[in-house]
This record gives sequence, structure tokens and C-alpha cells, in this order.
Amino acid sequence: MNLLPDDAVDRIAEGCREIGTLCKNHGIEQWEIVASQSYGHSIDIEAGKISLAAGGGEGGYGIRVVEDGRFGYAYLVDLGSADYAIQQARDIAKVSPSVAGFTLPSNQEAEKVNGLFDKNILDIGPEDLLEQADSILSEVASLDERAVVTGGGLGVGASAGAILSSEGIESSGVTTSHGIGVQVSIEADGELTSSYEGESSRKRLQHVPDCVSVAVDWAQKTRGPIEVNSEAHDTPVLMTSEGFSPLFSMVVPSAIRGDRLVRNESFWSGKQGEMVLAQHLSLIDDGRLEGGKSASARDGEGVPTRRQTLVEQGRLVGSLWSTRDAAQQVAEGRIEHAQTNGCAVRGGHQSPPSTGCSDLQMISSVKSSSQEALLERMEEGYIVHSVMGAHTANPTSGDFSVTTSTLLRVEGGEVIGPVKQAGLSGNLAKALSNDVHLGDEVRVQGSYSSGNMHLPDVLLMQGLRINPV
Repeated sequence: MNLLPDDAVDRIAEGCREIGTLCKNHGIEQWEIVASQSYGHSIDIEAGKISLAAGGGEGGYGIRVVEDGRFGYAYLVDLGSADYAIQQARDIAKVSPSVAGFTLPSNQEAEKVNGLFDKNILDIGPEDLLEQADSILSEVASLDERAVVTGGGLGVGASAGAILSSEGIESSGVTTSHGIGVQVSIEADGELTSSYEGESSRKRLQHVPDCVSVAVDWAQKTRGPIEVNSEAHDTPVLMTSEGFSPLFSMVVPSAIRGDRLVRNESFWSGKQGEMVLAQHLSLIDDGRLEGGKSASARDGEGVPTRRQTLVEQGRLVGSLWSTRDAAQQVAEGRIEHAQTNGCAVRGGHQSPPSTGCSDLQMISSVKSSSQEALLERMEEGYIVHSVMGAHTANPTSGDFSVTTSTLLRVEGGEVIGPVKQAGLSGNLAKALSNDVHLGDEVRVQGSYSSGNMHLPDVLLMQGLRINPV
């Protein structure tokens, strides 16, 4: 069984050409057609059992028209409604504000990015996923007879995509994905603990990936909470990649968007060329990362992607731009010159492009450390593995206040036991600006904003406050 029909790419590419011809016939100044068609299988797990198996496909076309600096957007599923969608986009453009200098990008050569497609995923059918789900349930039970997979699931997908524009951009291709997530709970002796872990890749995952044992481990190690000082206090915190990524992804990608920087909506506004992170830290957005979950040869507008350094050795040296955001900020006089640097992202064919990151990495020029070495350096503090409420963090100021029930108390450089629950607050910009230390294992995490985060464990020695319950 082949997950993706053999002619999927050809069909949507031909659909783009049909809509493009209609746009020409309507005499539209500039137009851009994007198309996507996704297929997949999935398995849901609930209360230790497989609760639902599903499969299917979805997709459609998006049309962006630009006339006199005004743009309108509409989307459709059936090519028979293309004329109506084109007129709808054009009507929207007529009542939209004009942005002087805004035109669609011209065609440029783009090199292929490797690792975005795995033909082995195309051979995975519902029966294979059922077998994998059974193996995951069995593995959890073998690791701890008290442990139950109370939620989660697994799935595979293949997506065909295409873009065609009046400016000569024409591109199409296929990507694949395989993802697993499990919520493991242990309820015994009047106590309930749980942990959610997930893993996803462009390539076929292991039959039972490492995230399964990690979920069991955290459900185990957070049992039997100890008594700690309940007064709020400033303290070092070692945030695991899983605990750190929700806060990081909520505020940092927004902070390096060019339009937010020049509108004074970023905690790094007005700091171009200045130190904004600890001196050994750099931020790199790699739209061409091999196997990157958000990587591609072209961005959401068809502009070639690139690897670019945004913060170098602590100093802010770059920012993210898409075509319209760059033109608008120049037209409104907030910046003298700006242009796209291949950072347009889309949520699918139903939405126009916006500015965002691809695969964002935080790296250090200092040798990374094992978790044991980080705990020894911290000496006294907490390990935080997950947070609740990260979406409430303020991307303009960097301030946040979240809660966590997956944390461990550290004294003398060693874990002495779990803490039932605590509030965690601080300012991420301040915490990252001094006395920061990175772990030696980078893990890929999803994002609240855009793209994916490639982050290790992060020891933050300053700027955080814990309030144990």
C-alpha cells in the first residue's frame, strides 16, 4: 500500500497552472498560487488501549493576488470554484491598504534540501501502526507494571506541495513525517503522576522510540514529593529541552522578526549590533537543515531559503523578513531598507504567508556539559521538565509566569527528590543574557510560534524565581 498516490504532485501542479491561466485571463497584475495535498494514517491511544484508527487526506489551493501594492487572499478545494476564489481575492485586495513598493518576489534558483522525504514511510499502513502501538503499550508495561499510556497516539503522513507565480516561480515536491506522543501515568498508593513525551521526524522512527522510556522515567521520578521551603525565592533552574522549549518558542522567534523589531514590539528592539545573549551563545535559523522538520528549498513565497546567523556570540546581527512585512515597514518609514531573506512561512494553503523561523538553533562556543556536570555547577536549585501556561508569556517583554508539576529539587549538586508543584516566573531575555550553560544533547521540539526548536538542556543561573506549592 502506498500512502501517497503516484500522481499527487502532478495533479496539484497542474491545478496551479489552471488557476494561473485563469488569473492571466482576468488580467491580474501579479498572482501566486500555492497547493497542498496531505495523506496520512493515525492511531489514538486512551486509557491503555487503542481507541481510534483513522486515515484520509486533505488539501486545496491558495490564491494571493497583488495589484498596486494591495493584496487579497482566498482559498479553495475544488478547481471548479477557482473563478469565484480569484474574484474574492481581488475584491479583498481592492479594499485592503496599499503598501508602496510591495510586489511578489521574482524567481531565483533554489538548491534541493536533503532528508525531507523517506520512501519507507510511504509503505507504512494502518496495520503497521497498530503493531507499533501494541509494542509501545507492551514496552510501557514492561518498564513499570503500574504505568499506563493514558493518552497520545502515533501517525505517519506524506504531503505534496506546489507553488506557481506570475513572476516565474514554479516548484513542487513531497515531504514525509512520522510522529509519536505518549502520556504515561502511574496511579498507585493514592498518588497520580504522569509525563508526556513525543518525537517526530521526516524519517521513519524506531519501532519503540526513546521518548517512551523517558515518559515512564519521569512518571516514576516525580513520585513521592518531598517537603521544601514554600517561600518564593530566586534560584538557578536547569530546564530540560522539553521544559525550556515552550517558553523559548513563545518569545524568541517573535523577538527576531524584523517587523516586530522595528515596531518596538520585541525585547530586542533598538539593540541591533548590541549584546542580547550571553557572550558564548548564538542563534541560527537554518531553512536548509538536512532533515529539518521546517526546512525546504524555498520558503512560503517561493524565495530560496538559507542558513542565517541572527545572534552571533551574544550580539544581535540579523532578523527575519518576508516580502510584504519588509515592504510595509519601509513604506511606513520605520526602517530605510529591508527585503525578504527567505523567512516566509505558511500554516497551509488556507492562509497567506507571514514572517517566521524554520529550524532555530541555540548553540554555544563553549563546550557543552552533561546533565551531571550542569547539576554540579548549579549546586542548589531545581530541574524543570515541563511547564503549563507558556502561551501566556509576553513576547514583547520576555516576562513569563507558569506552573510546573514536573520538577526535582537539587541540593549539593544531586537530586534529592521531586516537588509536588511550583510556580516559575522570570524574564527570559534577562535569564539568557548572563551565566547560561548548555547541555550536550540537542533535541528537536515543536513551537508555539513557527518552525522548530533545536535545544539542549539549559541551565539558567539568574533571572528565575520558584514558588513551591
